[in-house]
Formats: sequence, structure tokens, C-alpha cells
Amino acid sequence: MSADYLNGLFGLEGKVALVAGASSGIGAEFARALARAGADVVLGARRVDRIQKLADDIAQETGQRTLAVKMDVTDMDSVEAAFNEATAKLGTPSIVCNNAGLARPNWALEDTDEDWDVTMDTNLKGMWRVAKAAASQMIEQGLKGSIINTASILGLGVAPQQLTYATSKAAVVQMTKSMAIEWQRFGVRVNAICPGYFVTEINDTFLASELGQRLLKQSPAKRAGELPELVPAMLMLASPASSFTTGVALPVDGAHSVRLI
Repeated sequence: MSADYLNGLFGLEGKVALVAGASSGIGAEFARALARAGADVVLGARRVDRIQKLADDIAQETGQRTLAVKMDVTDMDSVEAAFNEATAKLGTPSIVCNNAGLARPNWALEDTDEDWDVTMDTNLKGMWRVAKAAASQMIEQGLKGSIINTASILGLGVAPQQLTYATSKAAVVQMTKSMAIEWQRFGVRVNAICPGYFVTEINDTFLASELGQRLLKQSPAKRAGELPELVPAMLMLASPASSFTTGVALPVDGAHSVRLI
């Protein structure tokens, strides 16, 4: 009976999920977890060769349908084409993990126009493009759903050499809240996960540096997070268990953001 109760709350059977930025790190972990929870999964990224292999591996492991689609979040035409392909081949995604992002650590006085523009176009405007396309399809199809934006604890507090990244992620938190209040009437929930430091391709060089190691040692957990530790929060926000939860920016960080704030 307990298994049925938990499956009723957190199970994703019959759902189609799309992960933007699925080729590595958090996105790849989320794609695998969504399939394990029962969803059919669309993996979107610029590097289709990488996500095709991952999609094949996930399908073989879980038995769920998977689809790899080319998606460049800096191009609205590419984003809309990816959603259209997903809908045509698997069905309209009602769970969307909005995860594409990058970081260019630098001292504030050394940031360039290009650093600023590239970071904002991917981390902020890219998430806006994906969320807009996702919500438009859900609303058009009369589907209730969940959009989960990957923000960061650096959207809640700051650290050295993170001006552009922290600014972009703070904006993602505010964008999440704005979308939540506008789209709640359609049954489309929008939340953000704010990971602490997890080792991925976006930050492995920084975390291996002297400054990165010092920051980890100063954190309450005194370590980086393990990617599976992000999954339960994502699944909760994706699932029927969070049907009345929207507009939340949820830290998953071993209390790191408490110290930052």
C-alpha cells in the first residue's frame, strides 16, 4: 500500500518530460531520473551525438520512450522546432527541466561585453525562450504541467568572480516568480531549483582552483554536492505531489545559501 501511495504522489507514468541542456551534468542526471520515475523523456541540446547515446542508454535501462532533439537555447526557432518535434513524436511535454547554462568566472573589472552578453543570452534569455515555448504548448493543448528552471544559490547570494553568472541566476529566480503568478491560472507551475556547488562541466575548473576549494571548505557541508542529491527535489517539483507549489526558489545546497545570505 505504501508503494502505491508514493507512486500516486511522485510517479510520472504517462507523462512526457523534456530536458533542455541534457548533454551532461545536471541535465543528464535529470533526464535519467525522469525516465526512472516513469516519464517518456525528450533530451535537448546542441550536441546531438552526445544526447543520442544518452537517450539510447536511458531507453535500454528504463524501457521508456526517449527522443534526442537538437536545441540551441540562444535561438527561438531552434527551441520551437525542438518542442514541435517532441510533440509530434512523443506528445506534448508537460514536465520541462530548463537546465541549459554556462559560466565565465572572472573578476568584475575584467568582465567583457562578450562575457556579459553570452552569459545572459544563455542563462537568462535561453531559459525564457524554453519556458515560453513550453508554456505556450501546454496552454494550447489544455495541459497542466510543471516547468523547473535551474537557477543557483548564486541567484540568492554572491561569491567572488561570479558577477555575470550570479546576476543571470538572480534574474532567473525573479523570472520564475513572474511566470508562476501569470501561468497559475492555466495550471502551469513554474519553480526554480537553486543548486549549491555540484561538480559539472560548467564549473569543474573553478571548483578545482584554489578559490573554489577554499569556498567548499568554508561551506557548512565542506564538500560539493553529488548529482543524485539534486534529483529528489526535481522529482517533487515535477510530480503531482507539488500540485499547489509554484513560484518557489528551492536551494539544494547543504545550507550553503544560508551562509551566503
